[in-house]
Order: sequence, then C-alpha cells, then structure tokens
Amino acid sequence: MGKIEANSTGARVHHYEIVGRAAPTPKVPVPKIFKMKLFAKNPVIARSKFWYFMKRINCAKRSGGQVLRMTELHDKRPALVQNYGVWLRYESRTDTHNMYKEYRDTTINGAISQMVAEMAGRHRAQASSIQILKTAIIPNSAVRRGHVLQMLPKKLKFPTVRKTPLVPKAERQLLRGKRYTTFAQ
Repeated sequence: MGKIEANSTGARVHHYEIVGRAAPTPKVPVPKIFKMKLFAKNPVIARSKFWYFMKRINCAKRSGGQVLRMTELHDKRPALVQNYGVWLRYESRTDTHNMYKEYRDTTINGAISQMVAEMAGRHRAQASSIQILKTAIIPNSAVRRGHVLQMLPKKLKFPTVRKTPLVPKAERQLLRGKRYTTFAQ
C-alpha cells in the first residue's frame, strides 16, 4: 500500500491504557492513582488527552504529575467480525451532543476509525472535539441500527458485479477493439 492509499483510508486510531497520578507532595504523600482507556492516533496525543481529562477530574496538570504506565491495547481475536456500540459526546458549533452509534468491524480500533470518519462527514465534528464515553461489543440480538442489522442474516449474499473476463496472456492488449461485457448473467 502506498503513502496516498494509507493516508486516504482514514484516521488510524490506537487504543491506549494510561495509568497516572498527581506528583506526591508533603501535603498528599500518596496521591490517588487513575487509570484511563483512550483512543488516539499516537502515544503523544494519548498522553495529552490523559492530562486533559486529569486536569478536569483531579486538578492535576502535566507539570505536577506522573504517568506510571502506558500500554497499547489489542483485540484478542482481530479476525472475528463483531458489532461495536460507541457512546460519545461531541462539541458542535452550537452545543454539546450525546450520541450512541453502532459499527461492524473486526477490531475496536477499526470501529472507532469509522466513527471518527462518520462524525467528520455527517456532523463536521473534529476528532479533537469527540469524547468517547464508553464502548462495548454488542450481541446480534441487541443491535438497533439498520445499517448493522442488514449485515446480520446467516444467508447474506452479495452480487458479483463488474466481473471482468479472464483473457489469455497471448491476447492481452493495451487497447481492444471490442468492449468487455462485465455484467453477471
């Protein structure tokens, strides 16, 4: 895959778990430890988001705090297609909105990448203004959204359209006198 294709396939999001705390002081020698799961493009942005939320939760800034552990989380079975539910909050130009969205993907990172792309397209929301409140794997019986429901039947089939015929190597040319018939019969 080339550079252009890699950039055009959307925001590649990673799932991080960060453990941190405010720095120990004489007043509070053992500060409370906080653990957060965040989605970000890279570890630097993940740490920045961690301190953004720590400032709001705990009044702890980066200058007076410590990151104790930072790990990237991966799916146990990345080849299995699952339904993901995402609860989110985002800042629009006028107000703050809460949403619930569903996606079908092989990994949680892929589902969040879909969500970021959809929010940018449908709602003009920037990735930095989206806060993911919760994610969950949704069983087929609990799926609510139509675009995910239509993918659930066991006998789901896709039509083969635009199937180009196999031409022997000796007959291959750059330009052909007759147009291919590409519709399936």
